[in-house]
Amino acid sequence: MTNTLLLDAAFSKPTERPPVWMMRQAGRFMPQYWEIKNRYSFLEMCKTPEIAADVTMLPVDLLDVDAAILFSDILVTGEAMGGDLSFTQGVGPRFANPVRTAQDVDALETEVGDRLQYVADAIKVIQQRLNGKIPLIGFAGAPFTVMSYLVEGGSSKDFKRTKLMLHNEPELAHRLLAKIATVTADYLNLQIAAGVNAVQIFDSWAQALSWDDYTEFSHRYIVEIISRLNRKDIPVISFCKGSSVFAPLMAEAKPDVVSIDWNVDLLDIKKRLPKTVAVQGNLDPHILYADKSVIKNRIHKLFERMRGENGFIFNLGHGIMPDIPFDNVKYAVEVIKEFRY
Repeated sequence: MTNTLLLDAAFSKPTERPPVWMMRQAGRFMPQYWEIKNRYSFLEMCKTPEIAADVTMLPVDLLDVDAAILFSDILVTGEAMGGDLSFTQGVGPRFANPVRTAQDVDALETEVGDRLQYVADAIKVIQQRLNGKIPLIGFAGAPFTVMSYLVEGGSSKDFKRTKLMLHNEPELAHRLLAKIATVTADYLNLQIAAGVNAVQIFDSWAQALSWDDYTEFSHRYIVEIISRLNRKDIPVISFCKGSSVFAPLMAEAKPDVVSIDWNVDLLDIKKRLPKTVAVQGNLDPHILYADKSVIKNRIHKLFERMRGENGFIFNLGHGIMPDIPFDNVKYAVEVIKEFRY
């Protein structure tokens, strides 16, 4: 591989500068994304390997980032298990058949690898296009986050139904989470077998949980998933909203990298983690709306703070917002790539 910065940093090896990729880097802030999106539905884009590859390659070609991330969605596992999934502009993802009873949980299937073969096919096409230039990151949604969409039937502000299941019917919640965890581990191993060079687990809604609930209903399943991965030479990145609080616990699941939100000093959290665990983050994505001088200043400030630390991957504390100016994102990548320790 020509550029191994991401893999080196993920395994806490020295690098000449921090590698850069950004969550949602192949997304709605790019006019070129909309040229494709206006011709196909979101699920068509995910399920057509050539189109998924086209979108995956956009930030590689236009931003020159140090890693590509597979274009897909965290909810494809929920759909494969039997969820009736759709995406509507302005509404977001919906499951028409929410999972709320024991019968609903029993109906979910776990032997679903054949239904996710399109992801493996997309990975093979993307790797042909990358041609050994940079690593490709695969990913999956964490069980609690996928569960929340299945139970709520879509996005939620308060996760009321999900939390009610956790608190009133914990045994049912664990049965559901165990099924999702089985599918998730198999799915990540499918991606590894197809050729990804790293994987990230996204627990997008973990910040909705108390410490005890996170420990019982999220962390234990991430421990299980990571323990089941065929991870030789494949770094595992663990991300959640709320990682500034949960990072020490996240590290106990033995990922190679913990991805940190912007609510904490990155060096402080790094010092609290085992030396073998790298950190990823943690610029507030809202800074990319600001003047270029501010963007440069904030990136340099973060890098100076992390100077001398092995195991640091630059990323945002969460994904790029759709209306961030493309030129600002491109400028940020240029600033990062010019930096040297």
